[in-house]
Amino acid sequence: MDFNKVHNVYFVGVGGIGMSALARYFIYLGKVVCGYDRSETKLTKKLVSEGINIHYKDDVNLIPEIFNKDKKASIIVYTPAIQEDHAELNYFIDKGFKMYKRAEILGLITSNYKTIAVAGTHGKTSVSTIAAHIIKQSNLACLAFLGGISKNSNSNLILPETRSAEEVVVVEADEYDRSFLQLNPYIALITSIDADHLDIYEDKADLVNSFEHFVKNISQNGILICKNNINLQVNSSVKQYSYSLEDTADFYASNLRMNKNGTYFFDLLTPKGVIAGLETGMPGKINAENAVAAAAIAHLSGVKDEVIQAQLKSCKGVKRRFDFQIINKNFVFIDDYAHHPEELRAFITSVKEIFPDKKITGIFQPHLYSRTQDFADEFALSLGILDKLILLDIYPAREKPVKGVSSKIIFDKVKLDEKIMCAKNELLMHLQDDKPEVLLTMGAGDIDKLVEPIKEVFSFQ
Repeated sequence: MDFNKVHNVYFVGVGGIGMSALARYFIYLGKVVCGYDRSETKLTKKLVSEGINIHYKDDVNLIPEIFNKDKKASIIVYTPAIQEDHAELNYFIDKGFKMYKRAEILGLITSNYKTIAVAGTHGKTSVSTIAAHIIKQSNLACLAFLGGISKNSNSNLILPETRSAEEVVVVEADEYDRSFLQLNPYIALITSIDADHLDIYEDKADLVNSFEHFVKNISQNGILICKNNINLQVNSSVKQYSYSLEDTADFYASNLRMNKNGTYFFDLLTPKGVIAGLETGMPGKINAENAVAAAAIAHLSGVKDEVIQAQLKSCKGVKRRFDFQIINKNFVFIDDYAHHPEELRAFITSVKEIFPDKKITGIFQPHLYSRTQDFADEFALSLGILDKLILLDIYPAREKPVKGVSSKIIFDKVKLDEKIMCAKNELLMHLQDDKPEVLLTMGAGDIDKLVEPIKEVFSFQ
């Protein structure tokens, strides 16, 4: 697509994390950007302040007139999470506007750059954010589309200092709806392939098959980096590397040790030697592994060792990923986006390593009826690592209720003496009475709206 011929871009679902990064990119290109979202959030307020016209009612009369007047120079971008009966979406379809899924637009944008794509059922947001931060500080002009808000830039879009023909783009490659098949990377990294999105995929074999197709899209003489327990069929022209915290990979950490604040020191062993004295800027052992992955990307992109060393430590990470809200001698509060059983296990285990002598209380909001139904046993095992569980109702997101599926099917399977089910409107009162030592909020729904109220309750601890 020749974006020079596009003047107006409308986003149906502009407040999504992937959609908002694209909206910001078109503002960067100087386009008129407008959109709809179902509710106002901190992110949509920020987008409005950056020049994007947003409304929150599904009403075709609220679509700016410029789109009807300049139809040939307008494109419509929509998220697959939007319901098929959405009035505005159907208006644009009926009027013959040029329609693109979010993934299609990302694919068109990245086709103009050397693409580094980070895929995996979990870990991809942290790895892509760390990698983009390191590369941005090197001599490579770096653009990045992230699946979370970088704490360093306070954005999910990273822009280069200057536009360059040699620009590199770092993207989070989303397996949902097979979106990542729109990408043709020259470096691809895969963090994990665990069963997920079984509302889209028939089973794990179908998911693995989709990842097989993704790696076939790597450009000739490109590079694939996988966590050491992943095996995929790859074209013979693609160079393959593995990464791990253990010495069973091409890139691995040695002399791994934890700092008092939960960050980690290590030396990185690479196929070309050792990058000594690395330190993570993000706490948790899981982020040490993410750091190894990001450093491998940077190293294979040609970033100098001293840049990797300096910028790994300076990367503050991603909002809602191992995100310390309060930390003092009496009380610790950490917020995290974890919503898959493996993510929960890795997060809770990492917290326990940092605070081995404290009681860990976790508040979890399940995300989607389908995921709750598919992984109730696995959720119960991961949440059973906690000392106490507070379980909220399911956040449905794009789904309608499923008969017989509720948080209780997880609750009944969790083997903990201390566990309760709790309504969101009763949570703060319960926490005031409970006085936890280490408190975790976990989930991908609207549990993040409870973070500030919880901080207010415990601000004087």
